[in-house]
Amino acid sequence: MTARDDEKPEAMFAQQLALYADILRDCSAGGLQRASNIYERDTYRKIQDVALELFALATGEPPAALEPLRATVFARPAPFPVAEGAVIDDDGKILLIRRADNGLWAFPGGGLDVGESPAQGTVREVLEETGVSCEPVVLVGINDSRLYGTRSRHHLYHILFLCRPLAHIDVITPPSHVQEVLDCSWFAEHDLPSNIDPGHRPRIPEAFRVWRGDLRAFFDR
Repeated sequence: MTARDDEKPEAMFAQQLALYADILRDCSAGGLQRASNIYERDTYRKIQDVALELFALATGEPPAALEPLRATVFARPAPFPVAEGAVIDDDGKILLIRRADNGLWAFPGGGLDVGESPAQGTVREVLEETGVSCEPVVLVGINDSRLYGTRSRHHLYHILFLCRPLAHIDVITPPSHVQEVLDCSWFAEHDLPSNIDPGHRPRIPEAFRVWRGDLRAFFDR
């Protein structure tokens, strides 16, 4: 069963509506960057307005709550790359965070900054959210958010690295971005928490597969 097989029709409709909104968001962002006159800019702003309204319908959020996204998310074309770290120690325990936004356990990670590589972004995000210093070992895979149950209004590319913790560097307590995390802890593969983010649960076995020595990187086909 894939992450989509047991979804209710209304949830699937909302996901499809969000995808259409994201396509329009991408078109409007690229168009506004290339627009050469006021008429073209007006046209792409109208497309942006429609995208925002569709996002509001798909997520149940009021349009006014999404207005701040015009200057950030809506100004950026293309899907969003997200870097995440599957940090596994020598005892085979994986480091997970419990996210503040939904209360679910997940890999530490987040959006990449301009000027950093995916591996650098992974190290930064792990340190910010957990206080643990780590180093990337190998790429686990790249996943399309639409295919793995990720709860996001936007189309994401999840870039997951297997990482090892750097035991000789003390853990920072509290981490710099503690407001984003309710808790963080180490878990054995067969003793994982029950409330794992649905976009992360199917990728944890992939991380352990690579940790055991199968170095084939996953990608959606």
